[in-house]
This record gives sequence, C-alpha cells and structure tokens, in this order.
Amino acid sequence: MNPLLERITVDPNVCFGKPCIRGHRIWVSLLLDMLADGMSAADILSEYPGLEELDIRAAIAYGAEMSRSRYVRVTAGSGN
Repeated sequence: MNPLLERITVDPNVCFGKPCIRGHRIWVSLLLDMLADGMSAADILSEYPGLEELDIRAAIAYGAEMSRSRYVRVTAGSGN
C-alpha cells in the first residue's frame, strides 16, 4: 500500500463518508477534479493553504488505487 494513503480518511460521520484529506473536510474527488480541470498543485495550495503538496499527491495515489479495482464507463473513441 502506498504510504501516502495514510493521509486519506473515510469516516461515515464526516462528509457523508467520502474520502477526505486527513484533518480536513476536503474531498479527494474535489482535488482530483481541480487537477483534471487544469489547476496546478500550486494553485490548489494557494486556494487551500492548510493543505500540503503531499496531500495532493495522496489524492492522486487514492485515485490510482481506485482505478485498479473500479471502472468508469467511458465512450469508446478513436484513440486520438
């Protein structure tokens, strides 16, 4: 297991049980969405000064781990 995942918590009594950055109510999915939308780690850290770069990397690691066991339906494309 990636040690970065220790920075992620899942508590049914916090944020509806969604994975969050430890000690914050910031959803992992929010960070991944911001990165996908083109925000840089520096931009995110500026918006959320309580976060550390390792928290962002932990969100990415969590997403990578989830993609190993779960799949999202995507439209088949031409590969371009």
